[in-house]
Amino acid sequence: MGAYWFHGVLIIFIVILWALEKKFPKAMASAEESLLVLVITSIMAVSFFQVIARYGFNTGWSAALEYNTTAFSWLILLGMGYGLRTSLHLGVDIIIKAVPAPMTKALSLFGAACCMLYGLVLLDSSWVALLGVDTKGGAIDYWLKMYKIGIGSEELHYPGFIQDAFGVQSRIHRWLLLLILPLGLALMAFRSLQAFVDIATGRRKLLISGHEAEDMVEENKHILKD
Repeated sequence: MGAYWFHGVLIIFIVILWALEKKFPKAMASAEESLLVLVITSIMAVSFFQVIARYGFNTGWSAALEYNTTAFSWLILLGMGYGLRTSLHLGVDIIIKAVPAPMTKALSLFGAACCMLYGLVLLDSSWVALLGVDTKGGAIDYWLKMYKIGIGSEELHYPGFIQDAFGVQSRIHRWLLLLILPLGLALMAFRSLQAFVDIATGRRKLLISGHEAEDMVEENKHILKD
């Protein structure tokens, strides 16, 4: 069966997410933002209390660095899809805004398609072999290897009651921490597809946020006079 079962899990996840966002758009958007806020807040809280514990009491949490590293990777991988969905990614739009509107749309569609293909290649590059390219591997393959090996993290441990209730090993399984890798890339590909459809149907003009430069010019246009 190989890795195909996990492909199916990711497809089911994306379909369920799409259905929920269609049914409850505001609630799902709020949930996604709340998750990102929760992750970054936890990073800040752990860092703050670690500094207090280290310099105030000469102690600390030995797993703080690994937790923050893992949480930051979750923040990045979740943020990729969120940025695509909300057009928050920064980009250079001087060319696409200098050409006629039809060309702008074509370039935006090309960018969305490239982002989707990029996410799919990182997720699982084995399908690229159909194009005659000798390649294999990807996030799914790497995650499955971690799942089969079953090794634990360096410092992060399951709470004692979970160890007692389920009889698991002391250290948190690495595959559990790395689950965000295939999920994040699948979300990136999905959000790119959504952006492609929105641009094609006229509900959206650009894949990126194209207002930062204009806002800065407007904000500082009188700075020399002052």
